[in-house]
Amino acid sequence: MSNFEFKDSWIKTIKEHTAQSEKDGKLHPEILNLIYSQNWFNIYVPKAYGGLEKPLPEILLLEEQIAKADGSTGWTVTLCSGAAWFAAFLDIELAKEIFSKPETCLAGSGAATGTATLTPNGYLINGSWKYASGALHATHFTMNCLVQNSDGSPILDNNNEELALSFILDKKDVNIVPNWPSMGMVASGSHSFTVTNIKVPASRSFTINGSLKAEAPYLNYPFLQLAEATLAVNFLGMALHFTELVEDLFYTRSGIERFTEDQKAFFEKEFHSQKELLLTNRKQFYTTVNESWDSYIKNDSVSEELLQAVTHSSRTLVHNTRKVTDTLYPYCGLEAAKTQSELNRVWRDLHTASQHSLLTFMF
Repeated sequence: MSNFEFKDSWIKTIKEHTAQSEKDGKLHPEILNLIYSQNWFNIYVPKAYGGLEKPLPEILLLEEQIAKADGSTGWTVTLCSGAAWFAAFLDIELAKEIFSKPETCLAGSGAATGTATLTPNGYLINGSWKYASGALHATHFTMNCLVQNSDGSPILDNNNEELALSFILDKKDVNIVPNWPSMGMVASGSHSFTVTNIKVPASRSFTINGSLKAEAPYLNYPFLQLAEATLAVNFLGMALHFTELVEDLFYTRSGIERFTEDQKAFFEKEFHSQKELLLTNRKQFYTTVNESWDSYIKNDSVSEELLQAVTHSSRTLVHNTRKVTDTLYPYCGLEAAKTQSELNRVWRDLHTASQHSLLTFMF
């Protein structure tokens, strides 16, 4: 996996603590210690700020492997490191301060459900945001706000639309609202948060895919396709984990002796066709993303046609992970329905993640 060698000891650490993480509703301290020691929350962050500053293809392979070990861990690393992707667009001195500690973790929301009112010295932030994965571990929060004048009138951008800006706040300025009652991805702790009348300087605002403030050539790849691809590999990792569990469970399930040889042969044909679909999609996905990345590094841009190909391959991969898991699920008997079982947790995690609106449609 290029410079990212995913060690067996990492898998062991994650797997040993996933059940407890789910009970606690947040990642186990041993999993967090692993993340901190490997700097996974800062895989995009410029080396100048203490981050790994890795290229996207390597990051995707890493996130796939983490998600294969555990969905909530993979999702939390993906979403929190994705928030830290904004590092190169931040005020340089502010970024140095934020990323000075190995425990730095950014959570946030992409929805513009807050307001930023202009003040003489910056902005007054108010609002509420949903689904901030990793909120319970976060040291900072990012959020999008519609900018307005002191009288509440909207400020318009160059396209005559309401201006939206992104902001980063310290944890102390944010109120976490514990409302993550999902059936899966429980340990991601994707709670809501609110901000009430917090004054911030203009240096706390930034623009996604705007001008880079740091030397970080890897960090201006188009954000939409980056988000789609990084989410897609989480589905891929979970689906690969699921197929491994299905293959093992089918032959050890109670009542297996009732199946005829023809029935077993039918399962094997079904299983291998579904796994082949997954692996074929995986290969197509990485081929497309790598091509777009090579174009970005070589030309500092990616054609619209190639970006659409990344979008399509990401969404195709996600849709087929659901197809594969739902096709194979019935072959696992009631063990698959037991909420304490590993297979059930993987199924719940994948189907909870599948409700993310970014990858709902194929277009």
